[in-house]
Amino acid sequence: MRLGTKMFAVASAAVLGLGITACGAGDTEANKNTTRIGVTVYDMSSFITAGKEGMDAYAKANDIELVWNSANNDVSTQASQVDSLINQGVKAIIVVPVQADSLAPQVASAKEKGIPLLAVNAALQTPDLAGNVQPDDVAAGAQEMQMMADKLAGKGNIVVLQGPLGGSGEINRGKGIDQVLAKYPDIKVLAKDTANWKRDEAVNKMKNWISSFGPQINGVVAQNDDMGLGALQALKEANRTGVPIVGIDGIEDGLNAVKSGEFIGTSLQNGTVELSAGLAVANALVKGEKVKTDPVYVMPAITQANVDVAIQHVVTDRQKFLDGLVTLTQDNLKTGDIAYEGIPGQAKS
Repeated sequence: MRLGTKMFAVASAAVLGLGITACGAGDTEANKNTTRIGVTVYDMSSFITAGKEGMDAYAKANDIELVWNSANNDVSTQASQVDSLINQGVKAIIVVPVQADSLAPQVASAKEKGIPLLAVNAALQTPDLAGNVQPDDVAAGAQEMQMMADKLAGKGNIVVLQGPLGGSGEINRGKGIDQVLAKYPDIKVLAKDTANWKRDEAVNKMKNWISSFGPQINGVVAQNDDMGLGALQALKEANRTGVPIVGIDGIEDGLNAVKSGEFIGTSLQNGTVELSAGLAVANALVKGEKVKTDPVYVMPAITQANVDVAIQHVVTDRQKFLDGLVTLTQDNLKTGDIAYEGIPGQAKS
């Protein structure tokens, strides 16, 4: 999380728990030229909380009113939220889905009514999307597993913490992990299971694995930083030190763990940048502007060598980064490299 995120996340959860809310709603006359775009996300994770801040910044600069919803990882709740957004007549809908194989009736209904519906950050298995703004999760999974294979010199026992089963992030990051594991027959997976992207669930899962496998565990591959941080907590409580952990997302606590050496690395999926790009694509579709509707977010690897710049963007120079976000987003849409933010190792298109 960034500065002030903990307070922001609590407030967001309280508001979003009430159902559909509007950012910027108020006087009808004042808002008559405002574009209303609906958003439903799987949950208010650390990543989504950062993404909301980026979307809010982009919305403010482009006269967009965001109607926010959190589905609390429930497919039926998310389906109802999309139905409600369609009935409200929003101009576009952004979905960060709970599951990849969900919402087909809602996507078809939105298309029939001429409302562009975009999947952002996590995929939906339907051909009827108006836009599809996705990270390369296969590459991210491969990247983190390669970091671990290098750290273990190609030999050892690992446990794998997965995202919510059936979600595109879990599926595709898992594919990437498996691709690299196939090259290293001397790396054994002792166990893998979901902790649903959640830190507290990962603590409990890791404690169980420590009880079962003890010193046999040589490394932890977590499909996101929050779960890796939960594993780190469990290892500390068990007085286990020196077990390498790798994650994905580059949230504040994950970046700090890379800096301290408690993580060997992560892959930066800056929600602020990615979700802002998704909103920019949706806005362009509403306005009938020419735009690439399926840009891909390729996550840069973050190690101790470049983590300081990532921390500046996510934490210490946060406001400066947000101040330049709208221009960055527009420039990235033109080049097609929606992940670019000047991290060492990234090449500007």
